Amino acid sequence: MVQTWDQEFDTPLYKGKVSVKTGLFINNEWVESSGNTRIDAIDPSTGEVITTIADATASDVDTAVQAAKKAFYTTWGTKIAASERGRLLNKLADLVERDADQLAAIESRDAGKFFPHARHMDVVNVVTTMRYYAGWADKGTGETIETNETKFAYTRHEPIGVVAAIVPWNFPLMIAGWKIGPALATGNSLIIKPSEVTSLSMLYFADLVKEAGFPPGAFNVITGNGRTAGQALSEHEDIRKLSFTGSTPTGRRVLETSAKTNLKRVTLELGGKTATVVFDDADLEQAVKWSALGIFFHSGQMCTAGSRIFVHSKIYDEFVKGLTAAAQAAKGGNGFDPSCTSGPVVSEAQFERVLGYINAGKAAGATVVTGGERIGDKGYYIQPTIFANANPDSKIVREEIFGPVAVIAKFETDEEALQLANDTTFGLSTNVFTTNLNRAINFANKAESGSVYVNVASFPDVQHTFGGFKQSGFGKDLGKDALEAYTQVKAVHINIGAKA
Repeated sequence: MVQTWDQEFDTPLYKGKVSVKTGLFINNEWVESSGNTRIDAIDPSTGEVITTIADATASDVDTAVQAAKKAFYTTWGTKIAASERGRLLNKLADLVERDADQLAAIESRDAGKFFPHARHMDVVNVVTTMRYYAGWADKGTGETIETNETKFAYTRHEPIGVVAAIVPWNFPLMIAGWKIGPALATGNSLIIKPSEVTSLSMLYFADLVKEAGFPPGAFNVITGNGRTAGQALSEHEDIRKLSFTGSTPTGRRVLETSAKTNLKRVTLELGGKTATVVFDDADLEQAVKWSALGIFFHSGQMCTAGSRIFVHSKIYDEFVKGLTAAAQAAKGGNGFDPSCTSGPVVSEAQFERVLGYINAGKAAGATVVTGGERIGDKGYYIQPTIFANANPDSKIVREEIFGPVAVIAKFETDEEALQLANDTTFGLSTNVFTTNLNRAINFANKAESGSVYVNVASFPDVQHTFGGFKQSGFGKDLGKDALEAYTQVKAVHINIGAKA
């Protein structure tokens, strides 16, 4: 009998009940882990255990892979019309929209998100993503290629087969949607592993997939620790493609494992150290507001968090004053309190990690402009923090913190600003604030990052490609480009006249 988490919510923002099966979703059925072990799910606003989830073994992963493989060859990848895949994705979008409040409540409790953000950003993004890729499902095309008069040559874009996706804990539902949409639209069968820290929303989502009418094995959810379930997915010889979003060190291990096993195709969306560059002609009020949102939203737990802020010397003092006021106005609290604006980081481990970076910054002599301490004595709350006068080679400048911590510095010229922005091993996104269109375009063209946002913080759109340069990984989520990550191109040559 698979365990279930039943929770009544009676809050100012949501009143209702959610029920989530906490086993493994394989072949459209719920099962317990073959190892009979479970992992605690903890509410980051209190530090208390709310339920447990199944901890999958390598054997469980293999069971899911075999179910996905069977579905690919018998019902989903080779036997179903592309238009039917699109219809099912649209049906799934309808169901997510129907249960948006329940999904948002789960995200808020399990991941520490504010309910309005989860409801109107994360869940809405999943609905948009499903509908976007539903539209692409029957739009796949190849090309006819002119070679010579005795040959008819063309290409086909085909699904890869069994694919796996490993999803991080910061946006467990939304980023999963970025992988589910293109993977299923192109006809692959999918095994998805959410983070063991935030699995509950994807487990609820699995029942919606079944309700939508997807055939058994087309979509499977494996929960468990990365070192066991995640590693088993990376190593499995029948998985032909793996999409991973997470840290750069783990991404290296995923790539290494692929090389040592079956050379499965790998997409890596890894860490970031986004530069926010504010020129002296920027709309200062808007630059402050977007910069604060870009680093303090979701307590800085974003790979695109604008954690390095470079401001022209002419407006530096005024900008720092505005950003400090924004940081100090934050009120820590749980995601169902409408008066709160600063949520917890996701776990005790992350809490200690972020505080470790803050202490390292202090020890290295950087100036704490504001923040730098925990909030309260319960839950994993950290004050929005701003450092100045940091050594350019210090940990808080060079390494990804993944918390509400910004480092701010001055610049004098456009060339210096570009050099500072590009002076990182990462290359996921860059933000630039200026009212000069020529400056904006020139800067965007020279920025060494996969995305550039002008006069706005780094928040991707479903319709536009997203992915990194340098050690932020390779391959793309979102937009039309993501379809290439889940298809392979076959060349067909037909002799129409040549004689041997």
